[in-house]
Amino acid sequence: MNNLGVSLPIGVLTVSDRVVRGEYSDLSGPAIEQTLSLYFYDNFQFIRMAVADEKPQIEEKLRYLCDDCQCCIVFTTGGTGPSPRDVTPEATIAVCDKLLPGYGEAMRSVSRERGMVTAILSRQQAGIRNKTLIVNLPGSSRAVGECLEVVLPSVSHCVELLQGEPILHPFSTGSEQPFIHPV
Repeated sequence: MNNLGVSLPIGVLTVSDRVVRGEYSDLSGPAIEQTLSLYFYDNFQFIRMAVADEKPQIEEKLRYLCDDCQCCIVFTTGGTGPSPRDVTPEATIAVCDKLLPGYGEAMRSVSRERGMVTAILSRQQAGIRNKTLIVNLPGSSRAVGECLEVVLPSVSHCVELLQGEPILHPFSTGSEQPFIHPV
């Protein structure tokens, strides 16, 4: 439970034509939720949605999660590659007030260090809309785990700066315990 005594709304937006059409099961959205539940001891209310790879629709869902649902964080998964339909970064940039390029740099770096030679093709972005942190993650559940391992240690501090108070509480800070992700 956070210090406000309420569930924290966290948005999980899966961007995938195939998931929306029912041709493919969403594996990365649940992987995000499971990893957050292992990393933070707060009580979360996950607001999970799926949207097609269409920039206006992605922007609409991001605005809804940030403005209407007042999520403290929105994680997107999918649509960060170089194909013509991959437009999640462009939609994120369009709705953000500020960009945080360090998140994308760190995620690409860890993926490359772990042998993912195509990490250089990934275009993850992160930014701020009002008081919400938005982070683009890859569409692969394995890559989601690797990328969350890199960004989660800074997420609670960023959210605290945006919200004006500490509302996310990791099980450990720093390197007391190794990070464990489910994928």
